[in-house]
Amino acid sequence: MTLPATTYDLVLLLDPQAEQPARTKIVSDTKAAIEAHGELTRHDEWGERALAYPIDHRATAEYHLLQFHATQSSLIAELNRVLHITDGVIRFRINKLGPGTPEAPDLKSDRGSSAPPPASGRGGSSPAQEEGERARAEEHAAA
Repeated sequence: MTLPATTYDLVLLLDPQAEQPARTKIVSDTKAAIEAHGELTRHDEWGERALAYPIDHRATAEYHLLQFHATQSSLIAELNRVLHITDGVIRFRINKLGPGTPEAPDLKSDRGSSAPPPASGRGGSSPAQEEGERARAEEHAAA
């Protein structure tokens, strides 16, 4: 009995200041390397998003999620080697997915949503919180 091929997630953060053809080539070369030694099961282009913290003086990156099955263990080492030396790659992460791991979220659908962003807890407050603060300020001023 053969075991199923291991599933991996590869998250690529590309420099948005790099030329579009260069970013496209990085993604296509990565996909070609995966397909040569495995099976690409999913590619989501999440678009340009803010970074949690600046990396090399950049505040945003173009995000890509690639899910794949690796049939050869050398694929992971090759992706690590190539992506470390490729200009235009800000960061990348390869994660081995365990059995029962839930599907990755479809972040493409978030881009068109008209819902306001959630309050961050730092300076952002809800209308109810603002009304409560106004009432406390009025009580304090009247006293």
